[in-house]
Amino acid sequence: MSVTSSVALGTYNGAQYVGEQLASILGGSVLPTEIVVSDDGSTDTTLTEVREALREAERRGIRTQIIEGRAGGVTANFARAIAACSSEVVVLCDQDDRWHTSRLASALHAFEADATLLFQHANAALVDGAGSDLDLTLFEALSVRPEDRERINAGEAFEVYLRRNLATGATVAFRRSLLEAAAPLPAEWVHDEWLAMIAAALGSGTGASTVAVTDAVLIDYRQHGSNQIGVAKPTLLYRIQRMLGTDPNRNRLLATRSRILAKKLAELDGVSAERRELAEAKARFELHRATMPPGHLARIPAVWRASRGGGYQRFASQGSLDILRDLLQTGRAGSSL
Repeated sequence: MSVTSSVALGTYNGAQYVGEQLASILGGSVLPTEIVVSDDGSTDTTLTEVREALREAERRGIRTQIIEGRAGGVTANFARAIAACSSEVVVLCDQDDRWHTSRLASALHAFEADATLLFQHANAALVDGAGSDLDLTLFEALSVRPEDRERINAGEAFEVYLRRNLATGATVAFRRSLLEAAAPLPAEWVHDEWLAMIAAALGSGTGASTVAVTDAVLIDYRQHGSNQIGVAKPTLLYRIQRMLGTDPNRNRLLATRSRILAKKLAELDGVSAERRELAEAKARFELHRATMPPGHLARIPAVWRASRGGGYQRFASQGSLDILRDLLQTGRAGSSL
C-alpha cells in the first residue's frame, strides 16, 4: 500500500481486551505505519498490556507512541491520539474490539482509489463480552438502510448524517487533512460524528463524495455492558423503551450541538450555501424542540408547528417517532439556548 496509515487507539481501564485488539491489528494482511495509544488515566494494567503488544509492533517496523495522563473523556482522549498521528490516513480503534485481517487493507484501498475521499466507515459484526457472535451486524442494529448507503456514496452524506449519525468510530478511517477543517473537536460532539459531519459538508453533493460507506464487515464490535457507546437489536420494544427513557436534557444538547455545527460551517471554506442553510434549518428546528413548554398538553401546538414543514422527517433521528417522544417528554420552559 502506498498510503501510510496511523492507528489512533484510545484506552481507559481496558486491560481485559486491549491485548487481543492489538494482536488482531498485528495479524492483519496489511500492517499500519504507526500505532498511537492515548490512555485516559487507566488504573488497571492496561498500559502493561499495551507496552507488551507495542514491543512486538516495533519489532515489525511499526512506529509506536503512548500518551499518558488524564485527557478528560472519550472525545478528548481520541482527539489527543489523533493529533499525535503523522500518517496520511488515520484509522480509529476502540480498545475492546477485534479487527478482521482485511480491516486496514480495505480502508486503505478506498483512499488509494479516490484522492477526494476524506472519510470512510464500514459495517461490523456484534459480539458479546466473550467474543461470541451475536448474529447481528452493526448496520442492522442501527437500522441502516440500503438507500442510506446509496445516498452517502452518491454525495448526499451530509443530508443523511444531519438527521442521524450512522458512522461508528470503531469502523472509521479518515484522511488526516480532514483535521485542518474539523479542528478543534468540540466537547459537545462525539469525535466520530463530528468528523463525519465536517467531511460530508465539504462534499459537492453532485455525485462525487468526500465520504464513503461499505457494507463489508471488517471488525468484531464487542458489546459487554461497559461500552462507552453501544448498540442493541432495534426491536420496536427497544425503540419505545429508549424513547420513554429519553434524558429530558436531550433536546437541549441537540440544540447546542446543531448551533455549534451551523456556526462552524458558516466559517468553513468549501461548504456550499445550500448546506450552510440546511445546518441553520436544523439548528432552528432543534432550538424549537428544546424550548417547548414543559407540560404535555402545552407541547401539542409546539410539536404541531415543528411537524408542519416536515422537520421531523428531515432532521429528527427517529422521524415520526420523535413526534411522540416530544409529546411525552416534559422539559424546561424559557430555555436560554
